[in-house]
Amino acid sequence: MSTQYPFILVDASGYLFRAYHALPKLTTKQGEPTGALSGVLTMLQRLIDEYQPEYLGIVFDAGGRNFRHELFPAYKAQRPPLPDDLRPQFAPLQAAVQALGWPLLIIPDVEADDVIGTLATQAAAAGIATLIATSDKDLAQLVSERIHLLDTMKNRLLDPAGVVATFGVPPERIADYLALKGDSSDNIPGVPGCGEKTAVQWLTQYGDLDTLIAHANAIPRKAGENLRAALPQLPLLRQLTTLKCDVPLALHPTDLRPTAPDVAALRELYQHFELKSLLAKLGAAELPLESASPPQLRATYDLILTPEQLEPWLARLAAAELFAFDTETTGLDVMTAELVGVSFAVAPEQAAYIPLAHRYFDVPTQLDRATVLAQLKPLLEDASRAKVGQNLKFDLNILARYGITLRGIAHDTMLASYVLDSTAASHGMDALAQKHLGYATIHFEDVAGKGRKQITFDQVTVETAAQYAAEDADITLRLQQTLWPQVQANPQFVQLYQALELPLIPVLARMERSGVMLDCGLLAQHSAELVQRLAVLELNAHETAGRQFNLSSPKQLGAILFEELGLTPVRKTPKGEPSTSEDVLEQLAAEHPLPRLLLEHRSLSKLKSTYTDALPKLVNPTTGRLHTSYHQAVTATGRLSSSDPNLQNIAIRGEDGRRIRQAFIAAPGHQLLSADYSQIELRIMAHLSGDERLLAAFGSGVDVDVHRTTAAEIFGIALEDVTTAQRRAAKAVNFGLMYGMSAFGLAQQLDCGKREAASYMERYFERYVGVKEFMERIRQQARANGYVETLFGRRLHLIEINHSNQARRAAAERTAINAPMQGTAADIIKRAMLAVNQWLEREQPPVQMLLQVHDELVFEVATNAVAIVSERIRGAMESAAQLAVPLIVDIGYGDNWDAAH
Repeated sequence: MSTQYPFILVDASGYLFRAYHALPKLTTKQGEPTGALSGVLTMLQRLIDEYQPEYLGIVFDAGGRNFRHELFPAYKAQRPPLPDDLRPQFAPLQAAVQALGWPLLIIPDVEADDVIGTLATQAAAAGIATLIATSDKDLAQLVSERIHLLDTMKNRLLDPAGVVATFGVPPERIADYLALKGDSSDNIPGVPGCGEKTAVQWLTQYGDLDTLIAHANAIPRKAGENLRAALPQLPLLRQLTTLKCDVPLALHPTDLRPTAPDVAALRELYQHFELKSLLAKLGAAELPLESASPPQLRATYDLILTPEQLEPWLARLAAAELFAFDTETTGLDVMTAELVGVSFAVAPEQAAYIPLAHRYFDVPTQLDRATVLAQLKPLLEDASRAKVGQNLKFDLNILARYGITLRGIAHDTMLASYVLDSTAASHGMDALAQKHLGYATIHFEDVAGKGRKQITFDQVTVETAAQYAAEDADITLRLQQTLWPQVQANPQFVQLYQALELPLIPVLARMERSGVMLDCGLLAQHSAELVQRLAVLELNAHETAGRQFNLSSPKQLGAILFEELGLTPVRKTPKGEPSTSEDVLEQLAAEHPLPRLLLEHRSLSKLKSTYTDALPKLVNPTTGRLHTSYHQAVTATGRLSSSDPNLQNIAIRGEDGRRIRQAFIAAPGHQLLSADYSQIELRIMAHLSGDERLLAAFGSGVDVDVHRTTAAEIFGIALEDVTTAQRRAAKAVNFGLMYGMSAFGLAQQLDCGKREAASYMERYFERYVGVKEFMERIRQQARANGYVETLFGRRLHLIEINHSNQARRAAAERTAINAPMQGTAADIIKRAMLAVNQWLEREQPPVQMLLQVHDELVFEVATNAVAIVSERIRGAMESAAQLAVPLIVDIGYGDNWDAAH
């Protein structure tokens, strides 16, 4: 099963207590207790098998006193001592965890919850989705978009909506909730007479504990008396219930990788404690950690240092029906990285590494790089010799800089995995090896180090490099043998893989190498203007606040907004401080002008740091152009993404966004040409739904204003009578429905009442009956199959479509409705890129395909060829798919991207 949680944190002490109370009291023949030990290992194994995390932390309480005892001596004072038959099971469990290769954490002087809170917060900040396995309600306060909780008592996943559904308050209010109602397990008294219902009622009415305290006199009857009597200790109680998420730790979440198990230690431990079922698996070589393989199974590979060693390998490559190929370089930037070595595999465990440019003291003599590449060039450029790789676009680009055009790409294991399950957490080789081969690969950090101490690959010894690099080729070949039969089982997968994703590799590689010219002077001028505008905003913010402060300091912002100006906090951070995030400032802007100034300052600061300052630094000094990297295996829907820079996020609205696009310029004697699909997702909706009115609206073959047409339909007026506001409402409905938007969401977008928004939707569905029927049909198919498909058979798996939590189920349904449109649009533009590329290769016109952004392709075209090229590109793109309505492409051109768009 694929996972959306690369990082799992386990409240191991909680697991042990649960197993102790739930399972039979087993003992060995010598009378040693084992029931909890066996149960926890089984539960942990099941959890890890199901989620297959890349990072893992098994966290135990260290015991003893901590800072909460200093604050409140009665903290946990009521807890009885550990049962005599539970205490001796801690040590062997911890020993087993370590022998299994699972990272074990026991941090003195702090509770396990605080360690989990710190690691989860660090992971979320690094963009790593985290799952916390626990039955402890305290940890619900950590839940966010990137941190979810697996309630092990009820076996259910909790996201922010799930926390609200379970406790009645959002995650950021859990500490307040526990402080009010008390927590008997920790001996926290709470407010006398305040139970769960009252705590939820108060927090719903007043928002948070601070506001409740400020309005304590308004609480009537005995409940009010109890609350007012408890006021002096409520801040202390909240301090006790709030997790400490800044525990000083000597490690980071990415340091917590599972490793290969110590089989001998496990066998000895399982035999001693008579854990027969676990011992049986071990004896059958079915190791407990699916992602790990015994060290003794790691193959020995060839290191090629002489012509005599290379010659037989050249013959083996020439005779192989398929061989795996991989490059090792000094970095990940294909425009600057230097080739250090190459590796091959012709069969499982039959692989070799050729070092070509390792540089360190006492490095052995290596083969000459130019000579070796000349010998390999006929093999690598022969289209009839099939090759497999993992992310071959990288290798193709590296080889291109050394004069080799890689041909014969038969397989790419990254793309095979992506076609099989685009929603998988990772399509990287390490993760695929764990998932499909049960093999723990050597990681780059294992050979090159981490952080500031990390060395480049040319500094790695050739012996170490050979084992790492050859293993990459070997595992890639083994993955191909595992993944390709799975792809072959579905003809639509085969078509997507062989006719779309694989042929796109050289197209994207060429676009990356082509790059685009940038007017750095224009960006510098824009940056200078932004500095002045930011200074004015900062001065205005100081005047509005009544004093100077650091606009980038959340602590200072919180003090001004909530203490000095008296604004009501919307929510709190995991550390218990009032949040000053953008969505919070948006809500506060209605109460005071300062939040709006802060939002504008943040927006311009981000624009400056992300684009006007950053883009010129990314220009390659050799080519003088900006080179982005495209990623085929990232988004769930099949859309391409890009990085360094991320072109998908460049603003298109507003003067500042336009000015950034103006900095993307054509080379002298050329124009930039933009070809953009018009309303493609709505056209796909018309095709998939078969709705008569949508089909009629798009059926003319001209670029119609479908939003005006929809407005005329839902308001029952003539097309020429549609107002701007009515068109805006219709546009919001058109696009909102494709994303499964509710009446509440539409009301927020239109800034109108929920009833008015609901009436818009009702009128829409009365007129577009086919759309309504299509959406319900998609929901039913998703529930039945667990996935939806694009027009071309790409699948998007929806693991929560039948979830018991209504909020999570609704989110999956919204995805189910949108994914066929967005995914089909992604497939169509990929087909268009291939069609245009075929024309470019066949006729060699003066054109380069430079950029792909959303539904748009950007080309650099010789000025005297713009007219003919425009029509050829339009023809290729509009014929990329045959729908029930015509595809329309809008084309523009000019000296820069903004002028062309």
